[in-house]
Amino acid sequence: MSPENKDVLENGTVKHLESGPLFEIDETELARLDERPLPIRTERRRSFDERSFGDIPMTLSSPRHFHRHDDTLSPMYDHFDSIDSAGRRSLASTPRSSSCIKTHPLVAEAWESLRRSIVYFRGQPVGTIAALDHSIEELNYDQVFVRDFVPSALAFLMNGESEIVKNFILKTLRLQSWEKRVDEFKLAEGVMPASFKVRHDPIKNHDTMVADFGETAIGRVAPVDSGFWWIILLRAYTKSTGDMALAELPECQKGIRLILTLCLSAGFDTFPTLLCADGCCMVDRRMGVYGYPIEIQSLFFMALRCASVLLKHDEENKEIIEKIVNRLHALSYHMRNYFWIDIQQLNDIYRYKTEEYSHTAVNKFNVMPDSLPEWVFDFMPNRGGYFVGNVSPAKMDFRWFCLGNCVAILSSLATPEQASAIMDLIESRWQELVGEMPLKICYPAMESHEWRIVTGCDPKNTSWSYHNGGSWPVLLWLLTAACIKTGRPLLAQRAIKLAESRLLKDHWPEYYDGKFGRFIGKQSRKNQTWSIAGYLVAKMMLEDPSHLSMISLEEDKLMKPLLKRSASWMC
Repeated sequence: MSPENKDVLENGTVKHLESGPLFEIDETELARLDERPLPIRTERRRSFDERSFGDIPMTLSSPRHFHRHDDTLSPMYDHFDSIDSAGRRSLASTPRSSSCIKTHPLVAEAWESLRRSIVYFRGQPVGTIAALDHSIEELNYDQVFVRDFVPSALAFLMNGESEIVKNFILKTLRLQSWEKRVDEFKLAEGVMPASFKVRHDPIKNHDTMVADFGETAIGRVAPVDSGFWWIILLRAYTKSTGDMALAELPECQKGIRLILTLCLSAGFDTFPTLLCADGCCMVDRRMGVYGYPIEIQSLFFMALRCASVLLKHDEENKEIIEKIVNRLHALSYHMRNYFWIDIQQLNDIYRYKTEEYSHTAVNKFNVMPDSLPEWVFDFMPNRGGYFVGNVSPAKMDFRWFCLGNCVAILSSLATPEQASAIMDLIESRWQELVGEMPLKICYPAMESHEWRIVTGCDPKNTSWSYHNGGSWPVLLWLLTAACIKTGRPLLAQRAIKLAESRLLKDHWPEYYDGKFGRFIGKQSRKNQTWSIAGYLVAKMMLEDPSHLSMISLEEDKLMKPLLKRSASWMC
């Protein structure tokens, strides 16, 4: 590799830069946002859609569940480490902790590794790189990914370090507003980058930020989820710090509008779900998720709910807020009815009639009962259920996708009954979904002829590897959050103990292979930052459940179900 293709971070790590038409901005272009003073408001605002969990009194009770009485949360700690008397910053080995509580030695190692991954722009921390593994070619793992940074950001926020999160939000916002092209085609204005990197010229002492909107990604797919994660992170920052000033900046308000305008624009759709290509989310390679993947729909729903809180209710935002409210009602109804499956629904699909016409049709998407895979009959417990991977005309992808189901719980897309059923499924199918390393990104894996056709013979997505049934430690934080919200902290503790037994000695791998996650992924990076951050977030959240408020939304009781018949039906 030639010298001009190398770069040096302020933390001393060497980055290998890819050639190609990456979008680039100069430091002077970011000065306008940085120069504007932000009035920091330290008091917690009450304009949110739910109370802060940090304000809720905690009492000791039965160790089995979190019981809800009058919107209060009573965590049971008989099986946990004690929390400090202040009930604030958690974990003895976190940098800001002054507690002497005994905690796992892995925590200190995780924080040290997380800090080594920090990237600086003009002396300010702006994110964390994907992985610090120099043993193999770095490709784009030396970049700051929007989705990858979310668990890192949550860890910093939980530890009272908000500066890096604020800087990240502003820098990615600035990147959003620039014109971006893939070959000769211009992308929409609101698209958020998949990732960015900082190039440092040691001679001129000059930093340049470089963004990737999909034009150099494998498969050249623009990320749909980046914008959603950005909105969710902005709400988490606001919820954690009480600083509404950042979200109320005209630039941030415009950024939210641009992201959602792309998704809420009128078209030929008859569904409220969002049509997406393969490779547009965490499953960023061809895996048969084209259509309406559960991950995107859950993130879309959560971003809409966060945006409804963050947007100022003024004349400029009136139209977009009305669209958000209408879409939330339609999307919640559609997902809860058509994406949900349990033993009763499985029986109904098994007996579906096809070629039904008119508004009275039961099999609305003309799903063929013969398309039901054999594995789903054994996988479905008598108690439990989940949101399937995809629903579209004549297609129902019955695979379990972890991220989509966990986000459905956290966003309250899942009703309380559905959230409880999802956790019942995880508990009853623990060996298949958790195994020896949390947590399966999807289940089951595609094999043989199906793998060849659907993945295009992708050698990285062979059976039980990477996105095709691999186990991803980063998902631990989402599982923990879902467990706490549904009152099952012991499940989270069990999963965390599994991870603690291997993560450090395996050097924090990106993913694990095998039906039960026994083997380090064949192309897995070591020192994967979001594996590190995911563990820290899970650990801190379990010790102090008040942190859950950053990433959880309570059920909107005003969201009434729509009529089951078509709106165009006439008596």
